[in-house]
Amino acid sequence: MGQQLQRWRSAGGERSWLSMLIDTMDDVSRPELRNQPCDRLVVAAVRAQLSRPAPSCAQRGS
Repeated sequence: MGQQLQRWRSAGGERSWLSMLIDTMDDVSRPELRNQPCDRLVVAAVRAQLSRPAPSCAQRGS
């Protein structure tokens, strides 16, 4: 997955990133996955990541 995320920086990468996001959302919306419990450490890590401020344009370019 790390390699896939690096591709979004190349030409046409935004479309690739968006496609990957849509595929992931489709996967996690399946009932058999939605009914599985999520590890509390994973939930905590995601909450911590989402609570961080978004980087400014200047920070993303570096």
